[in-house]
Amino acid sequence: MTDLSFQLLQKALHQCEGNSLWLVDENIDLSQPVSIPDNIIAISNRFDIQQALLKRAVDCTFNDFDFSGIKDDTLNNIFFRVSKEKAVVHHIINQAARTLKTDGKLYLSGYKNDGIKTYADKAQELLQGKSERGNGGKSSHLFILSKKDINTEKNLDDKDYRSLRILAQPDGSELFTKPGQFGWNKIDKGSEFLIDELPGFLDGLKKPPQTLLDLGCGYGYLTLMAEKTLNLNRLVATDNNAAAILSCQKNVQPFTIDVDVIADDCAEHINEKFDLILCNPPFHQGFSTDNSLTQRFAKQACRHLRSKGSAFFVVNQFISLEKTAKDYFNCIEVFASNKSFKLIKLTQPKRLRP
Repeated sequence: MTDLSFQLLQKALHQCEGNSLWLVDENIDLSQPVSIPDNIIAISNRFDIQQALLKRAVDCTFNDFDFSGIKDDTLNNIFFRVSKEKAVVHHIINQAARTLKTDGKLYLSGYKNDGIKTYADKAQELLQGKSERGNGGKSSHLFILSKKDINTEKNLDDKDYRSLRILAQPDGSELFTKPGQFGWNKIDKGSEFLIDELPGFLDGLKKPPQTLLDLGCGYGYLTLMAEKTLNLNRLVATDNNAAAILSCQKNVQPFTIDVDVIADDCAEHINEKFDLILCNPPFHQGFSTDNSLTQRFAKQACRHLRSKGSAFFVVNQFISLEKTAKDYFNCIEVFASNKSFKLIKLTQPKRLRP
């Protein structure tokens, strides 16, 4: 589906002058040609997006929308198609107020049901300049907010975006997390279900696993809980999201085993094979549902699983992983289920064609 609000933003990118910053998350239409002028640099908090833009000769850095290297009052323009998470949008608006020059402009695009009008109103109150609306449709909008001064009393609540914070667990242990990733302020019920059933799953294995891949690790809940249960000598956790990588890196610091936290696009650039793979795959991409994500995770589990290894997936009841996984595994078993989730055991990976 074409993102009209992204098209509005891209058109504006080609009309700007001076030092400019484009902030890119997963709400980008990569099915269309993407090019930007040389005066614009880009930051993406998604590894796959950064890699795709680099291939299209766009100067793009991968980080968690980190403005720390940008001095005050130095940018002429900032462009952003608003994110799904409010804290991310608020963080970027607050940082725009600091880094834009006087008369600099913040370009915000999005759909009405994304909250774009509310974000534009809040940005105008903070930047104290005029607000213009670019040409759009009935539901897609582009707002151009000018900076005149800063009303610091109107700084938006970004949940202290840049800081890691502790998420306490029932057993008293601590997890570090932060905004900018899915479910950052809670323990995901599906992942919790997987961990609750993990001992029974391990009892059914002929040999205890020595190596583990946490595929789509988030802040590292599965990684941390599995490390407590298993006697591992090698663990790799990987995710596409910059905030998740920062959180998981902090959470694995106490580990004494060989561990890597790797930013990657569904383990595409990881060449190891593992005894055990744990995965709670996403099924949303930005504001949209993406059914192809489950297939990608199943395929990569096949690619990274040793011939006698096991993959343990948790998915919502409406996700047909059993059907999807038939292309990649010879043995598929629903290990456990409840009203919301099912746990799928995948073994005997098929040989994939190059």
